[in-house]
Amino acid sequence: MRAREGGGTALSLALQGGGAHGAFTWGVLDALLEAGVFRFDGLSGTSAGAMNAAAVAHGLSGGGPDEARETLAAFWGKVGESLPQEMARPLPLRADSAVPPAMAMALRLTQWFSPYQLNPLDYNPLRGIIEALFDFERIRRVSPVQLFVAATHANSGQLKLFRNADLSADALLASACLPTLQQAVMIDGEPYWDGGFAANPAVFPLFKFCRSDDILLVMLAPMAHGDTPRTAEDIQRRATLLGFNSAFLREMRLFALLQEMADGPALWRGRLERRLRAARFHLIEAHESLAGLDASSRALTYGPFLAWLRDQGREAAKRWLAERGGQVGRRASVDIGRLFLPF
Repeated sequence: MRAREGGGTALSLALQGGGAHGAFTWGVLDALLEAGVFRFDGLSGTSAGAMNAAAVAHGLSGGGPDEARETLAAFWGKVGESLPQEMARPLPLRADSAVPPAMAMALRLTQWFSPYQLNPLDYNPLRGIIEALFDFERIRRVSPVQLFVAATHANSGQLKLFRNADLSADALLASACLPTLQQAVMIDGEPYWDGGFAANPAVFPLFKFCRSDDILLVMLAPMAHGDTPRTAEDIQRRATLLGFNSAFLREMRLFALLQEMADGPALWRGRLERRLRAARFHLIEAHESLAGLDASSRALTYGPFLAWLRDQGREAAKRWLAERGGQVGRRASVDIGRLFLPF
């Protein structure tokens, strides 16, 4: 069996996690696959970003872009059916809406009880969904894209990258394991938590292991968070958001600094400097679409809400394709120094 790779300009993608907000990335990927102008080289993802990456790899390793789009739709469709109806919110869902009261109460319980108390059987509906939809053996054997799924070793904080050869349902669940909601995922006797603590997502593997010089960042986390929080609950949420994004920001600042340092006299440039100068970054942000949403909406796996996020992602990707897509393979469409360096 041979994977259908397709043509187009090579492009690697870094896909952030963000719970239900990952449906925005579903829309981005759907539009890119539909356009058919790029050949995905590497996909690095964390949490929901890892789920999206695995769905694309599953499709591309079988029927190509069309099957990748179908797998994404099937995955998010199943996720959208997983929320109990009594917790669902009828449409229209306003952009400034929080989660329904029943779900808010369930989330509040996690402040006082651990998942080992609330969920002693370690039930996770995501396991059944990904085991039913993703053919991990096929991905490991013939995927035309390189995968980098980030998880965090719970006892050391070290980043763990699962690549094609060791991708599994447990690896994806580890990448999306929020320690307040799920028990640590055990792999080879080691405990893992959500990859966001160590990388959201990891960008360096796309630079080190992939041939493409172009990396598209699909960002769900905002660069600025608005007013300073005042209540205990808001402070806790802000601290969690900052913690989940800090590793990514440090990595991108390092990339920006290294590119700046590599831009010296040609006589001093070695292989690393030439590679750094050749790296081109691109960006699709969800900030405008997600700005009015309550932070707790990351837990709102409600079908119509996910479909709305998908549509927002599709529109953002279409705008980017029209305005910036032609720069892939030629020049960067975003200045990471201006975006990530504080000075």
